[in-house]
Amino acid sequence: MYEDKELQEYRDLLKPPSHFEEGFDWKTIVGAIFIGFLMMPGSMYLQLVIGTGIGPAARWVTIILFAEIAKRSYTELKQQEVFLLYYMAGAALASPFQGLLWSQYLVQSDAARMLGLVEYIPSWVAPGPDSSSLVERTFFHRDWLTPILLLAGAQLIQRIDHFGLGYTLYRITSDVEKLPFPMAPVGALGTMALAESTEDRKTSWKWRVFSIGGMIGLGFGAIYVLLPIVSGLLFAKPIRLIPIPWVELTGYTEQVLPAVATGIQLDIGLIFIGMVLPFWAVIGGLVGLIITIILNPILHSVGILHRWHPGMGTVDTVFANNFDFYMSFGIGLGLAIAAVGVWHVVRSFGKSAPGERGSWKNLFNPPEGRGDFSIYISLGIYVFSTLAYVLLCVWLVPTFPWIFFLAYGFIYTPVVSYVSARMEGIAGQFVSLPLVREASFIAGARFFGYSGIEIWYAPIPIHNYGEATVHFRQIELTGTSLRGIIKAEIVVFPVVIIASLLFSQFIWRLAPIPSSSYPYAQELWHLQALNSLLMQTSTLEGNSLFFQALRGEYVAAGMGFGVLTYFLLMLFGLPIMLIYGVVRGLGQSTPHGMLLEVAGALLGRFFFLKKYGKSWRQYAPVLLAGFSCGMGLTGMFAMGFALILKSLGRLAY
Repeated sequence: MYEDKELQEYRDLLKPPSHFEEGFDWKTIVGAIFIGFLMMPGSMYLQLVIGTGIGPAARWVTIILFAEIAKRSYTELKQQEVFLLYYMAGAALASPFQGLLWSQYLVQSDAARMLGLVEYIPSWVAPGPDSSSLVERTFFHRDWLTPILLLAGAQLIQRIDHFGLGYTLYRITSDVEKLPFPMAPVGALGTMALAESTEDRKTSWKWRVFSIGGMIGLGFGAIYVLLPIVSGLLFAKPIRLIPIPWVELTGYTEQVLPAVATGIQLDIGLIFIGMVLPFWAVIGGLVGLIITIILNPILHSVGILHRWHPGMGTVDTVFANNFDFYMSFGIGLGLAIAAVGVWHVVRSFGKSAPGERGSWKNLFNPPEGRGDFSIYISLGIYVFSTLAYVLLCVWLVPTFPWIFFLAYGFIYTPVVSYVSARMEGIAGQFVSLPLVREASFIAGARFFGYSGIEIWYAPIPIHNYGEATVHFRQIELTGTSLRGIIKAEIVVFPVVIIASLLFSQFIWRLAPIPSSSYPYAQELWHLQALNSLLMQTSTLEGNSLFFQALRGEYVAAGMGFGVLTYFLLMLFGLPIMLIYGVVRGLGQSTPHGMLLEVAGALLGRFFFLKKYGKSWRQYAPVLLAGFSCGMGLTGMFAMGFALILKSLGRLAY
């Protein structure tokens, strides 16, 4: 297999430790409550306002706060305690009941009415549009009881399932096959920076770099997040020095670049992301964007992109282009990438250097102290969770062939998960086969007489556990025992369920979602609803819009382009990550953040890498973590200000 020099640099960032600790104590329990009831609402609110929750920032804010409390208590957080806080924050910020906010919008949306799907959305997803709960904007209504119980049950199965097949594949790829997992150190380094003691910080670079990123995040967050939210509460219109989510330029360029969505997203966090991402993946994204800018006017002139017309903004342009061409072309590209991934995995067998590969005995004798449990337990968890999903699906969608559910869980999922796990271990890339789930739904409708859209909302046991192997590798690199992770999961689950439901209700009561109070949701949810509902029409009787949009010749063109590009890169010895970036650039998502990402990649590659050498690979993720923390602090302050004032306003009346 072609060895990418850039990947080699990522592999060498961090080595596994020899000592492991659980890190679970009273600080972890208090941290779970703090994250669930203080960080989660901020993340949910910002997700609706600017399109990105506080995400990673919540993790860093939590860790810093607990580190400062520990310091004033004449103690310090261990590295394992820091990682557990980091891990729990990630689990808590998933906000499972935030999906209810999307469901209430979907059943009332213009997209559902336009496509004639309102009556087909099942009551176990959301009550019908005539439900009084939608008028009162409350989830505490009997019409929401079934969706809430179903979501909570699916979440419980998912958290148990986390230690099933994903853990088994981690043991195989890491302990037996000794794959390097080049991207895992990136996720582990940020937490290690905050685990340094006070004495270490005087001589170490990590805390200094984190602090620099934090101050930049505080300054930018004050302008980008704090000013618009606070001014919107005090004045008739918010003051936005930087447009959210982007500067719309499509109307100004439509004469020169017809059918091209243009604009720029002025979030400098994208610069830091560009510094962290592999350079050639970012450049590939730029190449894909340039191809799109050149190709779209040509496709429009020959009548392929015929739904676009002057006056369309970014959202309408992207949807029209997806319908006419890019949905089918993207399917072909995805198939090409999947084929390349499978081919890589097949070639990688037997390529290990002598002594590099472990023994199958390692599967049953893991390293001492790491907290591993029996591989048979993990396989039992996988079988149990898959059967639970199958039974749920049979109950919710009894008219769909049950044999598909078993095939998803016990045939497709293990195969694609192993392929993806090996690609993560070898090249740091996630592999998935596009539209397998969708194609099977359509086959069930065409050949087995199924008609409806309930199947699209059922908890189908079709998973890809490749990414889970990277998470387990990060746990290992930070020296955290798996027993501590299991205890953290038990503590954080009830906190997440309760807090997510309460704050979903609270945020919905403040204002309709979407509305001008939540600008990102107001701008983009319509596009997301159109794209998802368009696909769902494929399992209804008649000539669905999905089949009008799906064109076999465009799928073939996308697959041919992907395979040809890959082999050209191989022929000229160019980095393989370039093609993954090209696919991302051709994906026809909103492309407005690409320019700042590229600026960050160029700045990192040709300035910071030359100035600091290979150490820059370690500096960049810590700098991004600090920036996220700064943004999170301003976001939390703005969110608290907004929620308190709006709550007082409601109480006054």
